[in-house]
Amino acid sequence: MLTGHQLKGSEQPLTSVYDVAMLDLDGVVYIGGAAVPRAPESLAAAREAGLHVAFITNNAARTPAKVAANIRDLGIEATAEDVVTSAQAAAHVLAERLAPGAKVVNLGAAGLREPLEAAGLVPVAVDEDAEAIVTGYNPELLWKDILRAAVRIKDGLFWVASNTDMTFPAAYGIAPGHGVLVDTLRRFSGVEPVVAGKPSRPLLEETIRRTGAEHPLMVGDRLDTDIEGGHNTGIDTLLVLTGVTHLVDLVAAEPQRRPSYISSDLGGLLETHSAPETDDTTARLGGWTAEVRDGELYVTGEGHTDDWWRVAAASAWAHLDASGSVVTIGAQAVPPRPDAGGGTVVSAS
Repeated sequence: MLTGHQLKGSEQPLTSVYDVAMLDLDGVVYIGGAAVPRAPESLAAAREAGLHVAFITNNAARTPAKVAANIRDLGIEATAEDVVTSAQAAAHVLAERLAPGAKVVNLGAAGLREPLEAAGLVPVAVDEDAEAIVTGYNPELLWKDILRAAVRIKDGLFWVASNTDMTFPAAYGIAPGHGVLVDTLRRFSGVEPVVAGKPSRPLLEETIRRTGAEHPLMVGDRLDTDIEGGHNTGIDTLLVLTGVTHLVDLVAAEPQRRPSYISSDLGGLLETHSAPETDDTTARLGGWTAEVRDGELYVTGEGHTDDWWRVAAASAWAHLDASGSVVTIGAQAVPPRPDAGGGTVVSAS
């Protein structure tokens, strides 16, 4: 008997099952300065089918208007109202705790100031009297302000962190993210902040509140933020394979990081989803069979690329739940390449 979370099935396209798709950005909607292939047309078709689209980001430095403008430059419809940031979620966390007009130290960029003011709070400098402090990514932050903030947090000032992302993609490579500052402040002060961004709940809950979603779907490319964030919030998730998650990550996923659905890209919003049939550690779907032999994952057959990933995940997770060990990926578990039409292959052996 399987003890961990397994994939769900849907006899209807996801656009008919969910009312709001909450989309992560990097690796889902765009990569670098370009739209992910099939993203613009898939989102346009999803909207035409009645699905509301919200763009959510852990980035607290950029305002929703700027994020929306960048998305529109890719040929994708977006307004500032469609964007929800971790800065907005952090401001809501503070507004629920503090009285209107309360002063809050803003140790972040302009993307944090705007939502604080919109929530009726007063952003102040690190040396001013305040009832709380909020931190966010700010490349112009001075070391002397970090030192002062660290002491104030240690002395008991209530602390909200916009996110704990350890890295972010910069033009010159993978750079340290806000999580590095959070880790520094945490280790010095011994204080755990309230975190607004994924995988914590406030950002997703803020999106649900702003959109009025009754049946939301979290869509992302990262297991440790997007998928785990959906799990923590109690909502279904769609993993798209256009970003950072590879087979080695997927087969090792613990239950809280396992998606409800898997798709090559955002075209999965427009499709039905079949769940694999499982028997012990063997999974079958759409012409593919995945099984674990002596701890090694084997996938044979032919069919749609997405179904290959689904049986591979289902078999590997069953093995992980039963044995506590992650499968080995050998020559018999090489993901097939999708064709130009969206995902069928001849065979794999």
